[in-house]
Amino acid sequence: MARLAVNIDHVATLRQARGIREPDPVLAAGIAELAGAEGIICHLREDRRHIHDRDLRLLRETVKTRLNLEMAAVPEMVRIAKSTKPDLVTLVPERREELTTEGGLDVKSKPEHYRKVIRQLKDKGIDVSLFLDPDPEQIEIGHRIGADVVEIHTGHYAEAKKAPEILRQFDRIARAVDQAFDLELGLSAGHGLNYVNIKRFEGISKIEEYSIGHSIVSRAVFVGFERAVREMVELVKDF
Repeated sequence: MARLAVNIDHVATLRQARGIREPDPVLAAGIAELAGAEGIICHLREDRRHIHDRDLRLLRETVKTRLNLEMAAVPEMVRIAKSTKPDLVTLVPERREELTTEGGLDVKSKPEHYRKVIRQLKDKGIDVSLFLDPDPEQIEIGHRIGADVVEIHTGHYAEAKKAPEILRQFDRIARAVDQAFDLELGLSAGHGLNYVNIKRFEGISKIEEYSIGHSIVSRAVFVGFERAVREMVELVKDF
């Protein structure tokens, strides 16, 4: 039975569009949990474009399931994570000019740097996940440097338009899942998944958690946030 973790960044993005106090991502997190979500995700970016430090502090005080902090592997964020102590940190790539995270973390480029960051977080009792493309070498290195969990980047699958490419990208994900499972890593998946394209994952029972945000917030515009979360929970629970 797979879990749903709801990313509330896009609620904060709506708030920042007007520069006011609503909609409140902390309130959204509470509603998501009441609707059946088993985790809350937020990305504290270096430029604070949506989630703010205060949001993170309040989320740590109020989230009753599991709080997953997405962040860049930089000293400022490591300091904040060690102080806040989320249940899980997911290390992600971050570029100022991107609208959203565009790909997986390249742990191959600086394995010793990421090993050090992982060790610093785990020394504080924080589990660490790596957001990786479905690439065998990246997953192998992620395991070797001490990650607890791998979140498979599903964005290329979600963005594919034609059937052959959709199937090719999905096959990459399926093989990456098998590899991570064999390495005894925790497994999650996310980026670009919605109420339609997630149905293909029904046959992949090894994925423990799906990380979804934008499609839930988009559907919430029409049906309300609680119902949007509950519908996604129902989709993934039997995977």
